[in-house]
Amino acid sequence: MRLLLIEDDDRITQFIKRGLEAEGYQVDTAATGPQGLELGRGNYGLLILDFLLPGLTGKDICQTLRQEGIHTPILMLTARDTLEDKVEGLKRGADDYLTKPFAFEELLARVQALLRRGIYQETPTTLQVGDLCLNKDTREVTRAQQSIALTAKEFALLEYLMSRPNRPLSRTMILEQVWGQHHDPGTNVVDVYIRYLRNKIDKGFSPKLIQTVRDIGYKISD
Repeated sequence: MRLLLIEDDDRITQFIKRGLEAEGYQVDTAATGPQGLELGRGNYGLLILDFLLPGLTGKDICQTLRQEGIHTPILMLTARDTLEDKVEGLKRGADDYLTKPFAFEELLARVQALLRRGIYQETPTTLQVGDLCLNKDTREVTRAQQSIALTAKEFALLEYLMSRPNRPLSRTMILEQVWGQHHDPGTNVVDVYIRYLRNKIDKGFSPKLIQTVRDIGYKISD
C-alpha cells in the first residue's frame, strides 16, 4: 500500500516514514504545499497531511483535492488543538485529525482504520473516455468496439490517464505513479510510452484522445 506523507519537519517525516515502512507500507514524502498537492493527485491509499506547510496550507490542499473529485482518505496532522481548527480541517475534507505530539501507535491505528474504510468504497472496474473503454478486471481495452492489445506498462499508463480524464498530468506525476520512480530529468520514458499508446489507441481513430499539455505533460480527453 502506497501512502503519501506531506510534512515540512524532517524529524517528524523520518519518524513517521520509518515507522510505517517497518509496518510494510510504501511511503512517499513531500515537504512543501505545492509539491504535496501535485503528488496528492496521484494514486495513493492514504494521505497524511500537515496543517501548516510552506507555500500552501494543508487545509487548502485538502479542499483543492476534494474539489477536483479526489477522495483519497486524508489524515490531518497539526499542533493546533482547538475545536475550531479541527472543525475547519474536517469541513475542508479531512477524514481524521491527529494533534501533535502523538504516539506512533495512535497514528498507526488511525491509518489502519482509514484504510479499512477505503476497502469498502466501490471503485469502477470499467473506465471510459469517448469510445475508448478499459476494463480493470479483465484487462481488456477497446476503442469503437475494436480490441486493442497493450503491454502491461502501456495498460498501467492508460489506466492512470483514464482514471483522471480531462486533468493535466505532469511527466513527474506519471513517472512516479506508473513507474514508481522519482523524477529523473534525463529520462524520456514517459514520452516514449505516450507515443506507443497514441499509435495503438489514436492512430486511425477520431478524435485523438491523448493530448499534450504544453509545459506540463499529458491528459486524456474526448
